[in-house]
Amino acid sequence: MERETAKIDEFIARYGLHQGALIQVLQDIQGEFHYLPREALEYVSEKLGTPLAVAYNVATFYNVFSLQPKGQNHICVCMGTACHVRGAQSILDKFRRELKIEVGETTDDLKYSLDKVACVGACALGPIVVENVTYHAHMKLDKVGKLLKRGGRK
Repeated sequence: MERETAKIDEFIARYGLHQGALIQVLQDIQGEFHYLPREALEYVSEKLGTPLAVAYNVATFYNVFSLQPKGQNHICVCMGTACHVRGAQSILDKFRRELKIEVGETTDDLKYSLDKVACVGACALGPIVVENVTYHAHMKLDKVGKLLKRGGRK
């Protein structure tokens, strides 16, 4: 935890030692570790003077945060109405088969996590798949394998 604590101290220094920095610090921790370890939540709460319950509420309220380890590549398939009618369910099913995991799970090698979201707000570009912070518009079944190969999947 010593290495992690030093990294978290860097994040806190970036935003300041006050309760208003909580979300930004948690975002950086999520980006670094791909989830929010319990020890990190406890440490941040203590350093910022925020009750642990508040940090936990923030960590569980926003979808961007996870209390479980996520893969290096986070695949999120939009299941909004526009994406759904354009084949989002088939695309999600193909990711499930290729990765051999269900929605909400992470591969054993921690390379991929798979999730779905109600809507990413880019309906004209559907179906949409979000890979980490990159949006893949007009996704098709034959693009699934290519996207996974780019992320290191054979």
